[in-house]
Amino acid sequence: MKTENKNYTGIDWFRVIAAILIISIHTSPFHTYNEWGDFIITRVIARIAVPFFFMTTGFFFISRYNYHMEKLEIFIKKSVLIYSIAIVVYIPINIYNGYFKMENLLPNIIKDLVFDGTLYHLWYLPASLIGGILVWCLVRKWGYHKAFPVAIVLYFIGLFGDSYYGIIEKSSVLNSFYTCIFQVTDYTRNGIFFAPLFFLLGGWIADCQTSLRQTTAWIMFVLMMLLMVAEAITLHTFQLQRHDSMYFFLVPSMYFLFCALLHFRGKRHVWLRDVSLVLYVIHPMIIVIVRFVAKVLHVQTLFVENSVIHFLAVVVMSISLSMVVVALWRQLGGKKKKQEDLYRAYIEINLENLAHNVKVLNAAMPPKCELMAVVKAQAYGHGMYEIATHLDKIGVRAFAVATINEGIALRRYGIRGEILILGYTPPEQAKILQKYDLTQTLVDYAYAYRLNAQACKVKVHIKLDTGMHRLGFNVYTDSLTEKEIQNIFSVFSMQYLKINGIYTHLCVADSLVYEDVLFTRRQIAIFYKVINRLKKQGISIPKIHIQSSYGLLNYPELKCDYVRAGISLYGALSSPNTKTKLQLDLKPVLTLKARVVLIRKVKEGDYVGYGRDFVADKNSRIAILSIGYADGFPRVLSGKEQYVLINGQQAPIIARICMDQLAVDITALSNICVGMIATLIGKEGDKEIMAPIVAQNAESITNEFFSRIGTRVHIECC
Repeated sequence: MKTENKNYTGIDWFRVIAAILIISIHTSPFHTYNEWGDFIITRVIARIAVPFFFMTTGFFFISRYNYHMEKLEIFIKKSVLIYSIAIVVYIPINIYNGYFKMENLLPNIIKDLVFDGTLYHLWYLPASLIGGILVWCLVRKWGYHKAFPVAIVLYFIGLFGDSYYGIIEKSSVLNSFYTCIFQVTDYTRNGIFFAPLFFLLGGWIADCQTSLRQTTAWIMFVLMMLLMVAEAITLHTFQLQRHDSMYFFLVPSMYFLFCALLHFRGKRHVWLRDVSLVLYVIHPMIIVIVRFVAKVLHVQTLFVENSVIHFLAVVVMSISLSMVVVALWRQLGGKKKKQEDLYRAYIEINLENLAHNVKVLNAAMPPKCELMAVVKAQAYGHGMYEIATHLDKIGVRAFAVATINEGIALRRYGIRGEILILGYTPPEQAKILQKYDLTQTLVDYAYAYRLNAQACKVKVHIKLDTGMHRLGFNVYTDSLTEKEIQNIFSVFSMQYLKINGIYTHLCVADSLVYEDVLFTRRQIAIFYKVINRLKKQGISIPKIHIQSSYGLLNYPELKCDYVRAGISLYGALSSPNTKTKLQLDLKPVLTLKARVVLIRKVKEGDYVGYGRDFVADKNSRIAILSIGYADGFPRVLSGKEQYVLINGQQAPIIARICMDQLAVDITALSNICVGMIATLIGKEGDKEIMAPIVAQNAESITNEFFSRIGTRVHIECC
C-alpha cells in the first residue's frame, strides 16, 4: 500500500503545530514570566518538532519497498531546491549580521552549507538531505534489521556530543574525538548523528503498519514526555549539556506520538504541508520584522519585551504570510493535476479489495493453512511491485513466481518470507538462488541431481506430476514405479538441497464435470499415496500444497499447508460461467482506463480504421481512445460488440483495434469531450464491464487477458 495515498490527517495538522513549536524555540514565549516553564517548553517539549519532520519524511520516503532510484532523485532535487531558495532568501540578513566578514570564509561557508545551515534554523535542511540519503541507502542495502543498529550507534555518538557532553568531556580520548567532530560540524545535531534514527523510525512504522491502540499510544507518549522532562531537568541542573536537542527519551516519545497521530484519518490537507514548510523557513525573517516594526513604532515593551505577545505576534504574522505565499504559489502554478490526468492509459489497483480478498481466502482455507500469493507475470498484469509490497505489508509471507528474475525482483522490492519459483531455473544459477534466498521447484530427478552438484545450499520444493504431464517427478501410474519412488527418496538425502515443500498441480480443478472430478480425485489420491510412502520410509514430510485458486474453490476440504492463490486473489474467475462449490465474496482489484484523445465527425458511408472494416451507416461521432492491443486490449475484440464506458454511458467499439488506439461510437452519447476517461474494465455508476466476460469475448480466459496488459499502461493504486 502506498503511504502517499493514505489520508493521514493527524500528520497534516501536526506539521503546523511542529512549526509553531520551532517558533517557540526561537522566541522563548515564557521567558518573561517563568524561566523553568520556558525551559520545559522550548528546550524539552518543542524538541519533538524536528524529529517529527524527519519521521514524517521517513514515513513517506524511507521504506524497504522504495527500490526506485527515481524516488531518491526526486527527494534530493526537492530538498536541494528548497535549501537553495532558503539560502538566497536569507542573504540580506547574513550581510546585515556580517556573516561574509568572518575569518576563513570559504571553509566556514562549506561547513555551514553541509551541516549547520547559513542561518541558525536552516541546519534542518542539509540534515534532512544527508540523513535521508544515508538511511535510504542503508535500508535498501541491508534492511531494517541492520540499518537500525547503525542509526542507534550514530544517535548515541550524537547524544554524548549534545545533552550528555559533560560526561565524556572529562575523558581526554573522547574529548579529542568530539573535538575533531566539532571542527567539521559545530553540533552533533545534524544529518549524520541526529536525523538517521528518526528517518528510519518513520519508514519502519510505515512498513510495519503498527497496530498500537490510540489510547495506549497517547498514554505512553505522555509518560515518555514526562520522563524526558525529568531527564532534561537533571542534565540542566548538573550542567551536562553542550546543546539540548538529543535525549534518550526523545526516541520513544516520538514513536508513540507518531503512532497516536496515525489514528487521525480524514480528508487530506496537502496545503498544510506547504504552509508548515514555508512557516519553518520564513519565521526568523518575521522575528526580525516584528522587532524592527516595534522599534520604529516605539512599542518594544509590548511586542518584544513581553515574550508571550512577541511569540503570538510572530506566530500570527508567520502563519498569515505562509498562507498567502502558498495560495499565490498554487494560483500561479495552477492546481496540481491528478496523476491519472497525465497518462494515456492506466490501471487502477484497489488495494482495499486486494486486502479483502486475502481475508476472504484465508477464512475459506483450513486451519493452519497459509496463503501463497501467486504474483508471476507482473501479478497477472496488476503490477508485481504494487501487489507484492501491499501483500507483504498486510501479512502475507509466501509468494510464488515463475522465474528466478521475478524472485530477485521481489527481494529487491523488500519482500520477506518464502518465494517459490514454480518454473525452471538453470542449475548453474544455484548461487543466485542462495544469494536471494529463493526456493526452487525440482522439476525431475535429473534436475535435482544437477542442482545438488552445484555444491551450494538451496531451498527447494519437490513437484510431483500426478497427471498434468508438465513439470515434476512422474508418479502418474496405476502402481508407482519403484525407481521413481527411490529417486524421490534420494532427493531427501542430497547434501545441498533443503526440502521445504512438496506439491502437485491439479489440471482440471476448475471443472465440476463428472469425468474431470474423477480425474482430479485420482490426482489427489496419487499425491497422498506418495506422501504415505515417504512417511513409511521415516522421511519427515515438509509443507505440502495441492490447491491453486480452483483447487480451493472446488476442493476446500483438502488440508494442506499452502493454497497457491492466483486469479482468485485478484477478485476474478478465469471464465464468467464457471461454477464452483465455494461462492466467495471476492472483489475485482483491477480497473482499466484510457483517455479520449480525439473526437471525429464521420459522414454516412465513410470508413474507419484498417481494412475499411467499419462503414458509418449514418452521420456519426467517433471518439479515439489511447489504448490498443500493445497495451493488452486484444485485437480479436474488433467487431465483437464490445463496448467501453464513458461518463457512465456505453460506447461500442468499432473498426479494428490498432496497436496504440481504438475507436468507439459516441453518436448516441451526450456530454463527451476530449480528455475524458473511458473505462474498459471496471465500474462506472451502475454499469460494470467484467474482465471474465471481456476475456471470453476475446476467446481467452481472464488469466491471459490480465497478464497481457502491457508495460506501457501506468499503474495507480487507490
